[in-house]
Amino acid sequence: MSDKFRQVDRNTLFLLPPSMDDWLPEDHLARFVVEIVGQLDLTAIKSSYTGRGSKAHHPEMLLALLFYGYATGVFSSRKLEQATLDSVAFRYIAANDHPDHDTIATFRKRFLPLLTPLFVQILLIAQQMGCLKLGKVSLDGTKIKANASKHRALSWKYACKLEKQLKAEVIDLLRQAEEADRSAKPDGLDIPAELARREERLSAIATAKTEIERRAAERHAEEQSEYEKKLDKRKAKEQETGKKARGKQPKPPEPGPRDTDQVNLTDDQSRIMPVSGGGFDQCYNAQASVDVETMLIVGQHLSQNPNDKQELKPALESLTTLPEGLATVNSLLADAGYFSEANVDSCLEEKVLPFISASRDTHNQSLNERFAEPAPLLEGADPVTQMKHRLKTQAGRAIYAQRKCTVEPVFGIIKAVLGFRQFLLRGVESVRGEWNLVCIAWNLKRLHVLAA
Repeated sequence: MSDKFRQVDRNTLFLLPPSMDDWLPEDHLARFVVEIVGQLDLTAIKSSYTGRGSKAHHPEMLLALLFYGYATGVFSSRKLEQATLDSVAFRYIAANDHPDHDTIATFRKRFLPLLTPLFVQILLIAQQMGCLKLGKVSLDGTKIKANASKHRALSWKYACKLEKQLKAEVIDLLRQAEEADRSAKPDGLDIPAELARREERLSAIATAKTEIERRAAERHAEEQSEYEKKLDKRKAKEQETGKKARGKQPKPPEPGPRDTDQVNLTDDQSRIMPVSGGGFDQCYNAQASVDVETMLIVGQHLSQNPNDKQELKPALESLTTLPEGLATVNSLLADAGYFSEANVDSCLEEKVLPFISASRDTHNQSLNERFAEPAPLLEGADPVTQMKHRLKTQAGRAIYAQRKCTVEPVFGIIKAVLGFRQFLLRGVESVRGEWNLVCIAWNLKRLHVLAA
């Protein structure tokens, strides 16, 4: 009966030393990541090592470990450490070494700011491979959960109420401490510990209130500027027509915090944002500009704004600062969340043709609506009118239709396939670095497919 099966022998030694080069197929993603990392200029990272103490793990190996981990859905430093023991691919990248999770976490946090140039270097490598040809770019954003719970958010109204309550409790505890010698205190009551606990909470509340006041001051400055612009516009119209402007006089903004203003005690730089499927969560707004032809991310940034309308200009800046060696972006596709007259003008200033939807399209349009051509455009039309007309033409609709099948699948794969739905780090600068790392990992994964 034993002749029917292959022998299972775990004890016989190899006659020849095993070669790590035999561990993976030639076209494996891990090999590709190691090869790309070997072409990157890591001078800035390597020069920061002083050479004192025990020898450090090589930055190329740790970078490849992070890139491959994020490209395959392994983000935690502890899981990356374990993967160098359990996974053949991670063993290959780590050269059969096993950096501990503290080393991986420290390396990631320390060098995140230096990964931004690597994002551009990888795009240049993609172009040299003949995989990247810029032209039309799709822009979109997605809300990614912060490393903080929305239940740890503290509103201005509740902070004031809780502060008043805690101060009253401190006074009561001090009174009980004074009377302790004359009367018995309640069983189990540790007055010094209770006082310390309340002082700590009062300190946290004071810090939160200071941050809420700072944000309120920034908001008031912006609203005051808008208010003055409206007044100037109204006054100019009255002077032009010689008549009093219709409608209500603009209402001046009220300074100071509002009852609903809040800050998160875990990550005070994250914001409450609406999320898909309804509801709100503690998030950051991650933005990506995706090349229509290849689905490579060619521009990325991250903000604390829940609305996308303010994100087009930073996206344009990241695209226009790409090296001259990369081809020029000539068209930008974006949904209605980015529509404004100022955004259309910003695109044209950078010589980028905007395809920004002015409103959400209705579903199940009739054949006449889908295939009808618009009336000819009148002479002297403003840029917004020209863009709206362009989007109604068959050619414009065909171009705009590419938006949904380029940038949205990228976010879908990052969240649903790779499983990146929450940042590991806290603070906007650290989170920006981690989003850059996610985009680099996506580009390596996508470039591996394009180069096959």
